Amino acid sequence: MKVLVIGATGTIGSAVAHALEATHQVVKASRSGPLRTDLEDPSSVDALFEGVPDLDAVVCCAASGPLVDLASVTDDEFVAGVQGKLLGQVALARRAVHHLRDGGSITLTGGTFSAPLAGGSLGALVNSGLEGFVRNAASELPRRLRINLISPGWIKETLDSMGADGADGTPVAEVARAYVDAVEGTMRGRIIRP
Repeated sequence: MKVLVIGATGTIGSAVAHALEATHQVVKASRSGPLRTDLEDPSSVDALFEGVPDLDAVVCCAASGPLVDLASVTDDEFVAGVQGKLLGQVALARRAVHHLRDGGSITLTGGTFSAPLAGGSLGALVNSGLEGFVRNAASELPRRLRINLISPGWIKETLDSMGADGADGTPVAEVARAYVDAVEGTMRGRIIRP
């Protein structure tokens, strides 16, 4: 399969691209790589799809959202957080529908935390929105297209780099395996929490 991985230079994206490269042709895109795109700039996503034809799958690992203090976050900051991770991925999925081969796959990225997190209200809103979107969109997609959401919690390697206890996170290779399963499998409308 020909798989486009967006966010391929990040911790998760690079692990996903590496895991997929064993058996698939992987096209890597990111804000800073040679093939550039930004979920917050729909025209860059359009240009990406025009330049990368004949795709079987699109995987988005680019989505991130800030932790914000609910009492002091501005409306503009809140809207920007929703725009990047939620609406950016929705726009990506909507565009992918027109560029994937029949039976193709879209895999988006959410997030899961086991308990309320200080500064996590924006993330909770965005992640819940993504879950609802994926569950419903799966029944609307044409041509046997599939859509799923990987919703990891903390990544071990990220916690290690922050000086926190990596034992509280999931190894990135395990998270990457969930993306590979979503691309290669038959599931649709699933929220996968590795």
